[in-house]
Amino acid sequence: MINIDELKKKIIYRSNYRGTKEMDNLLGAFTKKYINILNVNDLIDLEKLLNIDDTNLYNFYNGFKTDIDFANNKINLLYKNFDYSKK
Repeated sequence: MINIDELKKKIIYRSNYRGTKEMDNLLGAFTKKYINILNVNDLIDLEKLLNIDDTNLYNFYNGFKTDIDFANNKINLLYKNFDYSKK
């Protein structure tokens, strides 16, 4: 059984400590906006998203070519359409 509180803590930490300040800010703001309204499956998808390297996440967010295929799911769609300027 998944401990949702532990999963959320792990996701929050991972979203804020990426290695580059730009991605820390972007993913931290994204996670903060959505984490408390996501169901368990969405949280698992968010954890998977956060396990992708910063270059591919940045490129996907900005509509550039990526080295990997991103799944067509709610989390990736929310991330792709997240307006960081309105954080």
